[in-house]
Amino acid sequence: MTGGEPRPGAEKRFHGIGVSPGIARGVVVHRTEDELPPVREVSEADIPEEIARLEDALLATRGQILSLQERIAGSIGAKDASIFDAHLLVVEDRTLLDEVLRTLQRDRLNVEHIFSRVANRYAATLEQIDDPYLRERATDIHDVARRVIRNLTGKEARDLGAWKTEHLLVAHNLTPSDTAQLNRSSVLGFATDVGSKTSHTAIMARSLNIPAVVGLHSFSEQVDNGDDILLDGYNGVVILNPNEQTLWEYGELEIKKTEVEEQLHKLRETQSTTADGRHVILSANIELPDEVEQVNECGAEGVGLFRTEFFYLNRTGLPTEEDQFQAYRDVAQAVAPHSVIIRTLDLGGDKLMTALNLPEEENPFLGCRAIRFCLERPDVFKTQIRAILRASACGNVRMMYPMISGVEELRRANAVLEECRRELVAEGQPFNAEMEVGAMIEIPSAAVCADLLAREVDFFSIGTNDLIQYTIAVDRLNEKISHLYEPTHPAILRLIRTVVDAGHAEGIWVGVCGEMAGDVVLAPLLLGLGVDELSAGAAVVPRVKRAVQSLDMKSCLELVESVIREESPAKIQARCEELARRLYPDLL
Repeated sequence: MTGGEPRPGAEKRFHGIGVSPGIARGVVVHRTEDELPPVREVSEADIPEEIARLEDALLATRGQILSLQERIAGSIGAKDASIFDAHLLVVEDRTLLDEVLRTLQRDRLNVEHIFSRVANRYAATLEQIDDPYLRERATDIHDVARRVIRNLTGKEARDLGAWKTEHLLVAHNLTPSDTAQLNRSSVLGFATDVGSKTSHTAIMARSLNIPAVVGLHSFSEQVDNGDDILLDGYNGVVILNPNEQTLWEYGELEIKKTEVEEQLHKLRETQSTTADGRHVILSANIELPDEVEQVNECGAEGVGLFRTEFFYLNRTGLPTEEDQFQAYRDVAQAVAPHSVIIRTLDLGGDKLMTALNLPEEENPFLGCRAIRFCLERPDVFKTQIRAILRASACGNVRMMYPMISGVEELRRANAVLEECRRELVAEGQPFNAEMEVGAMIEIPSAAVCADLLAREVDFFSIGTNDLIQYTIAVDRLNEKISHLYEPTHPAILRLIRTVVDAGHAEGIWVGVCGEMAGDVVLAPLLLGLGVDELSAGAAVVPRVKRAVQSLDMKSCLELVESVIREESPAKIQARCEELARRLYPDLL
């Protein structure tokens, strides 16, 4: 990879998908794809040695993935690290490995060439299958195959963090492994030909706070090392050879963004209350106990979603009740007097946990996951509930179940809860007998029968990510249809209103903890629909607070009434943007 002086030329704009906000300008460092491994014939006597080389390479690859996973879990969170669980499955995939061994015996060519050929064919087959989960596995296979082949050939991986001067990285594609290796002190941003807003690479970019644009088609083929480009992660635009006018405009925009960030920092001690006096609880989502510091720094009112899957990452055994109790208690004490809502295990689907050795499923998003898994494994479920109950002695702990689909399922979960309460009473363990228990509403069936569920719980928390995905039948990771993932779809608005009305009719409060809660454009819509609490990533809490403070309930209610019968998601989105631009344009 080489740099150089920016080459002259006319300004040219490329439009893609902005997946991580920010503006960056620099020279291009072009990341080329790995070379194909060499081909050579081997004798029958050489085959055992080739197999031994493969076994060594697989062991080395597994170690590298585990090391990378551990580093990511410690630096940016367990959710992002869990992406690499699928990579570990590839290393152990017997179908692929058996095919490599059969081909090696038949063709008698060096094992790195055989492995590359079989892996590419295997991935190409998966890419043609309709099932989105299997298509995602194709990317994992390519990523792992490159690691295995490097270990077989002895070649060092192209270290994407080795380039020390500031630059913008351009590539046809970046895998999650590539993104995790980026040097945040020198990589100003990156642009790729492929990708979507919800791809693993996009998620990693946001976690690393690196501006990024994906889905640029053939952009990498039209730039060279040393080219001067400007990357706009807000609007999904990359500009080759930006002219003076463009640089001035973006310079002004950057100044304004900096000023806004300084103003937002001053809101830490203020309340998320509308201009006409309605207070909306604004809390933060966390994945690891040590993220609680960010909750307090951003001015959130406690934790609205504490994901607990991190306990099951990179473990050979199940976490103990005591381990979990201490973590829950520490978080509760750190956010007091505000509350922490602990979500019980949301395992399965896209979260394949190594400690539980979960079997693969043909359609894991509709399989034995979340509350279904917990009810199938009461030993795991009871250990967690007991830990949460013990932590509730702090007085500010709440608990909620994920992926509830109906009343019977909810009652079964509550029966396990009651059993744990009786056990702790018998043991003399202190806990809060009045701890609030809620249900996540993320399945359409739960939203439709919310009036029945509301009688069984103390609150609802709407998980909009899955509610949208399941309602519209859109896989967010599928680039071909990800544009159909529309938070402003009329069906979503109606379901949210149904849930809020049902909850309020039974005297319980209703929150939103999905990505919609962190979208300042949609804040007036959610307030107008009657939502009582918003829980978002800590980084966006100040922005949401500023939006809430700029709104009044009259405008929010008028917005909802004007769009609730609208047929077009785009028109609803436009109306929300119109109100947001009128009241807080500097946040957009």
